[in-house]
Amino acid sequence: DMIVPKQKPEILRQSQKEVNQVEEQYQEGLITEGEKYNKVVDIRAKATDEIAAEMMAEMAREVISVEDPVTKEVHQEEISSFNPVFMMADSGARGSKDQMRQLAGMRGLMAKPSGEIIETPITANFREGLTVLQYFSSTHGARKGLADTALKTANSGYLTRRLVDVAQDAVITEEDCGTIDGIYVTPLVEGGEIIERVGDRVLGRVALEDVMDPHTGDVLVTANEEIDEDAARLIENAGLEKVQIRSVLTCQTRRGVCAKCYGRDLGHGTSVSIGEAIGILAAQSIGEPGTQLTMRTFHIGGTASRRVEQSYHVARGKGRVRFDNMKSVTDRYGELVNLSRQAELILLSEKGIERETYPLTYGAHVKVKEGQEVDAGQVLAEWDPFTNAMLTEVGGRIKFGDIIDNITVQERVDPVTQKASRLIVESRDQELKPRISVKDESGQTARIPGSPASARYFMPMGAILMVAEGDEVFPGDVIAKIPRETTKTKDITGGLPRVAELFEVRKPKETAIISEISGLVSFGRHIKGKRKIVVTPEVGKPKEYLIPKGKHVAVQEGDYVRAGEALMDGSANPHDILNISGLKELARYLVDEVQEVYRLQGVKINDKHIEVIVRQMLRRIKVVDPGDTDFLIGEQVEKWVFEERNEEIMAQGKRPATGEPMLLGITKASLTTESWISAASFQETTKVLADAAILGKIDFLRGLKENVIMGRLIPAGTGLDQYRELEMKIIGEEEELPPPAEALPETLPETTAIPGQ
Repeated sequence: DMIVPKQKPEILRQSQKEVNQVEEQYQEGLITEGEKYNKVVDIRAKATDEIAAEMMAEMAREVISVEDPVTKEVHQEEISSFNPVFMMADSGARGSKDQMRQLAGMRGLMAKPSGEIIETPITANFREGLTVLQYFSSTHGARKGLADTALKTANSGYLTRRLVDVAQDAVITEEDCGTIDGIYVTPLVEGGEIIERVGDRVLGRVALEDVMDPHTGDVLVTANEEIDEDAARLIENAGLEKVQIRSVLTCQTRRGVCAKCYGRDLGHGTSVSIGEAIGILAAQSIGEPGTQLTMRTFHIGGTASRRVEQSYHVARGKGRVRFDNMKSVTDRYGELVNLSRQAELILLSEKGIERETYPLTYGAHVKVKEGQEVDAGQVLAEWDPFTNAMLTEVGGRIKFGDIIDNITVQERVDPVTQKASRLIVESRDQELKPRISVKDESGQTARIPGSPASARYFMPMGAILMVAEGDEVFPGDVIAKIPRETTKTKDITGGLPRVAELFEVRKPKETAIISEISGLVSFGRHIKGKRKIVVTPEVGKPKEYLIPKGKHVAVQEGDYVRAGEALMDGSANPHDILNISGLKELARYLVDEVQEVYRLQGVKINDKHIEVIVRQMLRRIKVVDPGDTDFLIGEQVEKWVFEERNEEIMAQGKRPATGEPMLLGITKASLTTESWISAASFQETTKVLADAAILGKIDFLRGLKENVIMGRLIPAGTGLDQYRELEMKIIGEEEELPPPAEALPETLPETTAIPGQ
C-alpha cells in the first residue's frame, strides 16, 4: 500500500545537482558559509515537499481493469483510490501527510538536539529501509521529540487555563448591535504564495456592506447577510481581493457580543444562538491544539520542518502592471532593480481595478515594465531571500571611509575554501563610522538622482564587503551583504512560547523602532554612538529616532516611510502597533502571527476564535482626561463602563472623559476583571482578595466562573437572564382559557396550607 513515487530518483538527482552548484559557488568564495547552508537546506526541503506531493498524487488515484459486459473487452480505468493508508490520512482518522511522507516518500531533513538542521537529508523512507548512517542521524530526532513532549504538556495546559480565564465571560447576549464598523479581510499570503483565499476566510462571517462584483456591479452578498458556501464561491470567482465583514473586534454590544458580529456557530453550521459561550469555545479551540503542537514533534520524530523560502513572484492572473512607491535603477545588464522598501507591483484589470498586489523587496530584479500586459504564470520579479544586500544607486569609483583593517574591518579566511572575506566589526572607538562612498569623475561624492542625499552608505556590524577601494561600480551593483542568520528549525519550541508571547504581549528582545508618522527620511548627527534618523512629514514637525550602533537600518536617506513602518530590523512591539496604526491593524497582526505558528504545524483554527481573545485583551481603556466624570487620570476602566458613564454625562450637557485603548496580556487581563471572585480563583489569590477588601468591591456575578464558584446557574445557554423571564402563551386558545386567578385553587389545593406549616 505504501507506493514509492516513480519520480523520486529524478527529483533527488535534480536536487543533488543544485546542491553541487551551490557547493561550487561556496568553494569559489562567491557566497558565505551561512548562505550556503541556508540554500542547501532550502533545496533539500523543496525536494522533500515535491516527493511528498508526488506520493500523495499517486496514492490518490488507482488504475483498475474493467470488463465491458457486452463486448467482454477489458480496458483500464482510473478511479479515486481505495488505498487504506491514503484513506486513513485523507479522512483525518489517523496519521498525517507528513507521516505518510516518511513511510513512502523520503524521511527528509533531521534536526540536531541543538535545533540546527543537518544538511544531508535522509533520502530513504521506512519502506525502503534506512542505512546505518541514516538510522544514526534519525536517532537525534527521536530523542529530541520525546524530551520535548514531557516538557511541553504542562506549558500547553497553562496556556489553555489562561485563555479560558480571560475569555470566560464572552457570551452572545443579543442578536444585532447595529454597528457600522467592521474589518477588512484580504487573502493570506506568505512568501508570495496565497495560503488561504478570501472566500475561505470570510466563510460563515456576516458582510458589513453590500459586496459587489467589480466587473458587473452585481450585488453578491447584501449587507448584514451571512456569507455561506455559495456566496464565498461567488466572491472567489469575482476575484475580490478584500471584503469588509463584521467582527467581534468592532462589536458595540456592552456586555458580551452580538450574534451578527460573531457569525456562524462552527459547531452547528447555523447562525450562532443567543447564550452561546463563545469565549470558552475560543479558548478551547486555541488551547487544545497546543497539546498537539507540543506532541507534534514527537509524532514526526524530529523531522525538521523548514519553510521553503520564496524567491520570486509569479502573476496569479492576467493584468496590466502598475508600480506603486517604486524607486528603481537600471543595472549593468539592463534589468530594473528596485531600491525602495515599500514598493508594490499592482496588477490592474481591464477596467483599471486593482486585482492583485505584490510587495517588492529591496534589491529585487523586476522583470516587467510599467503598463505592460502580463499573463498568468509570468515571472514578475526575482530576489535572493537569504541575504540583505546593500546596493549602490549611482555609478562611479568606490571610496572607503573609516574602514580600517583590524579596527572596523577584519579579514576572515574560510577554513574550507581558503578564501578571505572582509567583515565589518564593532570598534572600541565610538566616533568611527564605517561607510562606503561612490565618487564621480571629479572626485566628489556622487549625488543620488531625484534626492538631496549623496551616495554614502553606512555599514552595519556583520556586513561583508563585496567591493574594494577604487573599484568601478554601476548603478544596482551590490557593495555589501548582510547575511541573514542561519535558520533554526521552526520547531514547536518556536510555537508554544511564541503563541504565549503574543497573547501575553511581551516586549520582544530585539524590538524594531517604528516610525510614528509618514514622511521623508534623513540622517542626523551621531549621538553617543547612536545614529539619529529624522522623519520629516509634508506638514507638521519632524520626528527624531535614535538607533543603536551596529544595528541594520532598514531605510536609506531620501526614502519615504509610512506611519507604522519599521526603521530597523527586529520584531514589532504590539503596543507600538496599537499606538501608531490603531486597533484593527494590531488585531490583524496578532491574528496573522498566531495563525502562522499553528499553520506551520498543519493545525486549522478559525480567525474568529483569536479575535474573541484579542477583544478581551483590548476591553479596558486608560483615562487620559476625566472631563466632568468621576474617573481619575490614568485609571483603567472597562470599555462599556467608560461609554455608559460618558453617555450619562453628555445627557446632562457636561464634558465627557477621553481615554486611549489599552492592550493587556491575557494574565493581566484576567487579574484586572471586574469580578474579584474570578480573579482570585485564577492567580495571586491573597493579593486580589486584599485589594478587593480595601476597595470594598462588589461582585455582581456576571461571568461564568464566579457563578460556578458560588454554585449558581451559569449565565450562558439557557441559564441566560433573557431565557429565565419567559412566559408561556398558547396561541389560539386564549379565549377559552379561564382567568388564571380562578384556576389556582382547583389545580393547587394543598398550596394554601403552606404559610402555616
